[in-house]
Amino acid sequence: MPTLDELNPTATTSPSNIDQSTPFTLNADELIAAFTNFLTFDVGSGGASAETIRTYWCEVRYYLLWCETNQLQPLTVTRDQIKIYRHHLVAQKYKPTTISLKLVAVSRMYDAAMEYRLLTINPVWGVKPPKQRSDPAERITHLTADEAQALLQAPLSKPVSLKTLRDQLLLGIMTLEGPRTMEVHRADIKDIVRGAMGVGITVISKRQQRIVPLTPDLVELLDRYLLARRKAGYSIAAITPLFINLYYRPKNLQESEQDYRLSRRGMRKIVDGYLKDLNIKHGEGRTLSAHSLRHTAATLAIQSGASLRQVQDLLGHADPRTTAIYTHVGDRWLNNPALNLGIKLNPE
Repeated sequence: MPTLDELNPTATTSPSNIDQSTPFTLNADELIAAFTNFLTFDVGSGGASAETIRTYWCEVRYYLLWCETNQLQPLTVTRDQIKIYRHHLVAQKYKPTTISLKLVAVSRMYDAAMEYRLLTINPVWGVKPPKQRSDPAERITHLTADEAQALLQAPLSKPVSLKTLRDQLLLGIMTLEGPRTMEVHRADIKDIVRGAMGVGITVISKRQQRIVPLTPDLVELLDRYLLARRKAGYSIAAITPLFINLYYRPKNLQESEQDYRLSRRGMRKIVDGYLKDLNIKHGEGRTLSAHSLRHTAATLAIQSGASLRQVQDLLGHADPRTTAIYTHVGDRWLNNPALNLGIKLNPE
């Protein structure tokens, strides 16, 4: 069970009725126990990923530390005090989406408290995060078709090796097919699907499981990567990760699987390395990242004529409105209705 000592309290906006001279002991053992059971048995129907559980704990620890700093017992916190916590998050310059995540985590903790009859009402109910005022399309950073081509060929500038094959396959799947980094990270050899329709990879996200189809070029690259991996003495057993950490050779695959699997951080480092080599990591008005490759797959697909439904299915979006954001990227400049009005500011 996480402890509060793992984090230090940050600057806070304090409720006005606190007597800072009064000794204070945080009493949250029952609440933490209830939340622990909730994360284990209820989140994701009992199958939440380690990453999801870690995120919940991180946000809840932050909140409990805020309570401790402000001498508030979590089980007696009121809705007005939750609003003070929200104001604290705003003052700390957190983005609305981050504040939303933090409030959701705290709300789920109080849901657990209600389920275990520690509370009769959730104090977070009705406390909404600040509205996101930015243009959703502004958050979409992506590569152009020429940049994507250059990125996928970047590993070819080095002698062919297991590493270059792995890197090119990773870049290709993420740029052309658009899976989330977490989905690629979780994929195992057993998730490769070979059938009459072609070859794909089964990926699992928070809400669904789907098959990401591979282009013929990616299938050829996948087979070359697996062959090189076997020749280099690495296992290609069904239980092994699809993308492996080449700096680690496990003696027992099951015991050392987490080290053997290429981490999300490792994937981001690989992508960033090639973006920097091409001098396109940072540019005017944008900073590219591993997640930009997912945006690239969607944006280029829309621009090449794919339907919203096709792109929604490829990316695994639950809500078509999320996919629709990609139609605004570039389209508002290329197909600005004002360009067709025929009105000139300076007629000559």
